[in-house]
Amino acid sequence: MPPKKPQREPVDGILLLDKPKGLTSNDALVRARRLLNARKAGHGGTLDPMASGLLPLLFGEATKFAHDSLDADKTYLAELTLGTTTDTGDAEGEVLSRREVDCDDAAFRAAAAAFVGEIEQVPPMHSALKRDGRPLYEYARAGIVLERAARRVTIRSIETLACAGSRATIRVCCSKGTYIRTLAADIGERLGCGAHLSALRRERVGALSLADAVSLDALEALEPAARRARLAPADALLAGLPRVELDAPSEARFLHGQKLRAPSSLQGGDIERVRVYGPRRLLGVAALRAGALVPLRLVATGDGEPTHPEPEAPHEPRHP
Repeated sequence: MPPKKPQREPVDGILLLDKPKGLTSNDALVRARRLLNARKAGHGGTLDPMASGLLPLLFGEATKFAHDSLDADKTYLAELTLGTTTDTGDAEGEVLSRREVDCDDAAFRAAAAAFVGEIEQVPPMHSALKRDGRPLYEYARAGIVLERAARRVTIRSIETLACAGSRATIRVCCSKGTYIRTLAADIGERLGCGAHLSALRRERVGALSLADAVSLDALEALEPAARRARLAPADALLAGLPRVELDAPSEARFLHGQKLRAPSSLQGGDIERVRVYGPRRLLGVAALRAGALVPLRLVATGDGEPTHPEPEAPHEPRHP
């Protein structure tokens, strides 16, 4: 008889992984899940294989808050190669054009600064966005180019760290859905020489930092208990939401999906969602509607899964 597969265990929390270049986000998730022997897992925002850096991996109850990771602002360290364009917008594509680079540091800074603020980007064909159930990159590989509507994104800041010859390094803080490949190409076109993204490293996802991340090799070298100790609690994804504390009777009502009166301090403002705690633990996330707390996502108790109220609208993961 074939050997039995090991039983997966309930594991809850967030692993901040420093994904290496050359590995897909899904492959990184599979390896980390095996090392933690976790029953349920997902990731909070894909990184392309050529990119490295912070990849939040979510386990157990933390997977319910994946949208908070997907929706968070991101910070990237990006290297641009000026004078060369590719069909993918990055170093993995075929070269489309080569042009002379006549750009000094001041000219580059001015070109990059023009993209700070709300801008429109056309998603690249080599991306995971879907059309008729198929990712765009499948059409691109078949030589098919489809019309794509521009999307509005926000570039919070662009810091030019270096610019010499055909190489430039920038740090970009941006909203969800921003394509750094597209930004690199657009900066190149503004300079008149073209450009592509030659290296990318993600440094932050919301309040989560690469400085707190662990590599797969380092994780594998740890004992099982030490691996679990690397997990951050699920509410690390919710740090940007106001906190509401409930007493025991209100906790029971909340976990049964009942609306509760919101604290007066939250009423009349522009707050849309809050994180909700009981006397001892995180209970979940609630919407603030007409002065009431409406449960959106509930954390399971030790006695089993609570009843889930209305689901939040799904978000489509996007590649940088």
